[in-house]
Amino acid sequence: MIVTLTANPSLDRTVTLAAPLQVGDVQAARSAREDAGGKGINVARAIAAAGEPCVAVLPLAIDDPFDTALRGSGLDAHRVPVAGHVRANLAITDPAGITTKLNLPGARLSTDEISAVVDATVVAAAGATWLVLAGSLPPGVPDDFYVRVIGAVRAAHGAHAPLIAVDTSGPALAAVVAHGRPDLIKPNDEELGELVGADLAGADARTALDVARALVPGRVGAALVTLGARGALLVDADGAWAAVPPPIRVVSTVGAGDSSLAGYVLGDARGEDADERLRLAVRYGAAAASLPGTQAPTPRDLPGGDIPVTRLA
Repeated sequence: MIVTLTANPSLDRTVTLAAPLQVGDVQAARSAREDAGGKGINVARAIAAAGEPCVAVLPLAIDDPFDTALRGSGLDAHRVPVAGHVRANLAITDPAGITTKLNLPGARLSTDEISAVVDATVVAAAGATWLVLAGSLPPGVPDDFYVRVIGAVRAAHGAHAPLIAVDTSGPALAAVVAHGRPDLIKPNDEELGELVGADLAGADARTALDVARALVPGRVGAALVTLGARGALLVDADGAWAAVPPPIRVVSTVGAGDSSLAGYVLGDARGEDADERLRLAVRYGAAAASLPGTQAPTPRDLPGGDIPVTRLA
């Protein structure tokens, strides 16, 4: 079983335009959709769609309209009662696949609600193979929240604790790398650069490798670095590999990185080697980018063709 925690879920509204976004103008939209989102939710939906048992933990008020979208996704969810309502995020995509996002901060969690989320995650993680901690933190939650979750899960389950993957950014990612010793992090190039104080936007795999090696395996077990159209890089204690994505028509990049993480975890849960875990991560990320909105790719959405994997170290 795989468990995800989404501390800051979102109702993802995606508006598709028939022409490029014109700031300050009035434009007609071609279509719109709503999805239950947030990084951990996105990961869980892709894993569940692949037929793997998955439980999504999230804070959710009893009367929150978000629950309608969540139930519509068919996801097995552990809801932690809170007072505030889930935020709404807006993504605007044009025919070229260029996406503009507006993310709201989310509802503030109280100290008791934060503790309840940690406790629920510890309970859900019993017997799990992977625990995925993903997404931004809502107001009121300290930067070291994921460090606290990691510590609580490992203290409760000891040698039987699941492997732990973290996909976040900024101070929350910095705290995890400094104090959490996760088994996997999944930054993109910009997030990895921010973590070490370097400009990695548009960097190739070898440049990203030089930076990632400063973290792996000393502070984190492995790093899956997504590079957009340039593919992805996997670095662990045994080596480093780069993969190039197949040609696709980009529709929306929202959730592509989340799906890449889902593909990697699925590969590991199935016992695949590093090459195939990375290959599946890239295939899932490409599939998500070819779908509108924050749709979770299913196995039938995965692009065919070869995905070359090169060993870099």
